[in-house]
Amino acid sequence: MFRATRRPLSVSAVLATLVVLVPSGGPLLGQATAIVGATLIDGNGGPPLADATVVVEGDRITAAGPRAEVEVPDGARVLDGAGKFVTPGFVDTNVHISLYGGGNKDRKESSVFYRLMGPELTLETAQMHLKFGVTHLRDSYGALPELQQVRDAIASGKAIGPRLQVAGNIVGWGGPYSITFALIPEDDLSLYEEQFSDHIAQGAGEDLMDLYPEELRVRIREYLDKGVDFLKYGGTSHWSFPTLIGFSPEAQRVIVEETHARGLIAETHSTNPEGLRLSVEAGIDLIQHPEVLANREISDALVQQIVDRGIVCSMLVNTFTGPAWENHLANRAAAEERLAREAEGARAREWGRLRRPVEREKTSYQIRREQRALGHGMEMRRLNAQKLIDGGCITTLGTDNYAGVAPEYGRAPKPIWQEPGIGTILAIEGLVEMGMTPGEAIVAATRNGAIAAGALDEFGTIEAGKLADLLVLDADPLADIANIRKPSVVMAAGRIVDVGALPTEPVYFKR
Repeated sequence: MFRATRRPLSVSAVLATLVVLVPSGGPLLGQATAIVGATLIDGNGGPPLADATVVVEGDRITAAGPRAEVEVPDGARVLDGAGKFVTPGFVDTNVHISLYGGGNKDRKESSVFYRLMGPELTLETAQMHLKFGVTHLRDSYGALPELQQVRDAIASGKAIGPRLQVAGNIVGWGGPYSITFALIPEDDLSLYEEQFSDHIAQGAGEDLMDLYPEELRVRIREYLDKGVDFLKYGGTSHWSFPTLIGFSPEAQRVIVEETHARGLIAETHSTNPEGLRLSVEAGIDLIQHPEVLANREISDALVQQIVDRGIVCSMLVNTFTGPAWENHLANRAAAEERLAREAEGARAREWGRLRRPVEREKTSYQIRREQRALGHGMEMRRLNAQKLIDGGCITTLGTDNYAGVAPEYGRAPKPIWQEPGIGTILAIEGLVEMGMTPGEAIVAATRNGAIAAGALDEFGTIEAGKLADLLVLDADPLADIANIRKPSVVMAAGRIVDVGALPTEPVYFKR
């Protein structure tokens, strides 16, 4: 799809392109919907309730319980739930649905070419999540203006999509073309890269790391005034060796205090042991990918700190289970074979010369190269995730699902485990691979996701008074978690969604 001649759109014009009417299969205005005779899995973790009825009026659940005890309102649209299973809609607590570029050249080309289609692409990526039953998203890094446009269009009913909470920039990092995000020196940037990075950073970039605490307090307030729904900050650098601590303990406390003063969730990207400990002690509410810890094993003491403080652990389960883990095992086997061949070849070459062979100690650089080739980092992430789960942390899933490279610019297929929507499903299945029961995995993906969003009183379980985010599954997910892939009905805030019509305006994806 080529849109090179696309002109910039005003906000009103963008919103006009997003308007979608209630699907024709949905209830009439003011008409209640009752799902009758299904097995109810309410997300609280208790035993399922057979032959249940769930009643929805407007965007809320008004009743849920045994069929014999729940009255179906006169004139309600009745859905036959016999043989079906009802769960809450899923929550993904860490996605990146907007266009945000990056150090990857293919992503830059996509960013430049699709820059003026940011809102459409953001909506499409959100809708691809809804297509798989993900009814609430927390976007923890991206283009704040476009994210807010789409968030508000969905909230107002002008567009169909999952409910959104958005954070914009990761506070303390530059945009996608920066040292902190992608190890790109700023002297090497083009004007476009500078402008686009400023657009993502929104005034909350790398210079915040150099402020005195009281100066930082002012800047955090200014950033919160932009209308973010939660705040994520860089407790450490993004991906580099060594992993550097971003903010002092006092600075981290300032960030958390100002965020809490607005009643919002404060979370961190802190990916080495001491950086994470400092963030925990600053009072954060949530850790994104706590299993990523500079290829080190997480200590029992740090696990206990996280559990004792009730901090939510949003895990990249999709990247070290299922197809991702199978891919790792294949790559590790190939690397082991290659390293063995190289070692044998080196020995044969030494003995074939006139000079005596020399025993060399491996350098630290060589050791790290070999560890990378063998996937040591992934194995440590999986080990750390297991320790956090077994330790009793509040586990939920944050997939880092992202739109990625435009199809016409990508040389290789994107890994399925971070595709919007299906990546979330793979993460839920991955929790079972990590030892959870299917019921526990559903709680992690629903109730715990709502805790991560700071909104358990609003959604995350199927109870009277809560938003009607519901899935009707054709088979029992407690018998086989893969049955979460079989929704016959997706309901978001009381609306039955025609998932076959998503995305409504295809950009990267097809219907």
